[in-house]
Amino acid sequence: MKLVIQHKWDLTFPEARHLQQELRSQVDVSTSLDISRIQIVAAADISYSRKGGDLFGVVVLLRFPELTLLATYAHRMKVPFPYVPGYLSFREVPLLIPIFEQMEADFDVLLCDAQGIAHPRRFGLASHLGVLLDKPSVGCAKSRLVGDYREPGPEKGDYTFLLDGEEPIGLVLRTRRGVKPLFVSPGHRTDFESARNITLACVTRYRIPEPLRLAHRIVNTIRAQEREGTVS
Repeated sequence: MKLVIQHKWDLTFPEARHLQQELRSQVDVSTSLDISRIQIVAAADISYSRKGGDLFGVVVLLRFPELTLLATYAHRMKVPFPYVPGYLSFREVPLLIPIFEQMEADFDVLLCDAQGIAHPRRFGLASHLGVLLDKPSVGCAKSRLVGDYREPGPEKGDYTFLLDGEEPIGLVLRTRRGVKPLFVSPGHRTDFESARNITLACVTRYRIPEPLRLAHRIVNTIRAQEREGTVS
């Protein structure tokens, strides 16, 4: 898989901010996904080593709607960018790019444990990666980066809008009855309804959509094995 857009990653914070503001004009959050036509869902997750400054990344492909695992891709690298809220993509996307470049299989939509447009500059990691790949993407975050909201109802599928002022930037979505909601936002080539529908369609017994839960479990296993010296 090739990137549709490429740019350098060795950037200062002002340069990174300028790039976000430049690329956000490419973001499409008006396209409705026909979920009945989705066959393969991808999910990406990152794990950090507690020592050594390493990042471990995994992308999984699952058949949809069965949510059975088809393939796993992984990569490791040194942390390339310091952690500052609002700039997560410059820390994690450089690790994910080599994974996507080695993939031969295609996918229909990408779920990210990150923000889409629910971001101060409307260009979170899910938007950044979606634009670079020109693939539909959705941010499914466990915590809020920006915005205000009312608590949604208690049932699965209940939601309220995450608002920055009067602007909707995401959904506060209850994925199972009585659990804490997720902060779901369109990344690229998806609208709010599509982001909600694909997230709910990927939820099984857990709060987190199954593709992201599986990616998280696999990447943490890889990191643990590396720490124990059982993988190279």
